[in-house]
Amino acid sequence: MDTWQSGISNRAIVAVGLAGDGIEVGHGSFGGWQAFGPARKISRCADNILYEFDGEPALDVYKRYLGEYADQLPASGLLFPFAMLGDDQNALGLIRTILGIDEKSGSLTLAGEIIEGSYLKLMHASTDALVDGAENAAIAAAKMCRRQGPTLALLISCVGRKLVMGDRTDEEIEAVATVLGPNAVRTGFYSYGEISPFDQSVSCKLHNQTMTVTTLAEI
Repeated sequence: MDTWQSGISNRAIVAVGLAGDGIEVGHGSFGGWQAFGPARKISRCADNILYEFDGEPALDVYKRYLGEYADQLPASGLLFPFAMLGDDQNALGLIRTILGIDEKSGSLTLAGEIIEGSYLKLMHASTDALVDGAENAAIAAAKMCRRQGPTLALLISCVGRKLVMGDRTDEEIEAVATVLGPNAVRTGFYSYGEISPFDQSVSCKLHNQTMTVTTLAEI
């Protein structure tokens, strides 16, 4: 079937570019997840496949932390992502979610590349903490806007957050709406990864498990 005429294709992407002095863009990306346990050094990995922590199979280490949730892998991995740390063990502001496991190799497949020799730390979250993360994302986006007129707000939340919050998913949307105010028209969707700068001083990065808010306004 000719999918181009129907407007559907699995071989194409659509991009929209906005330029000019009359447009103002704000952005913010936060999770709300809380790290726990010691930092674990990545001793062997390949792209987004994590094989070993300190010479031990990564899956074995992960299962020990998950306890009863280990029997529900890989689905339960969405509830316990990793915080990425640098080789100095300082947080990079990036999260990596578990996409799959390999019992034979003892490896974890993550939703994004990781760096051999750096560190990861396990994370967990409550609904209240995730709502606070969404609020912080909106605050960061709002701070970049100089005017308070009509605004388009694009909200992209990771599907893993939805699994944690369950029936309370509306609360993170409400938190963003409260910050941006009544002049912001909101749209968005759930995703399997978000692309955004973490703050004004860095380039775009691939994020997992965040609420990412982008605002567009005409000056």
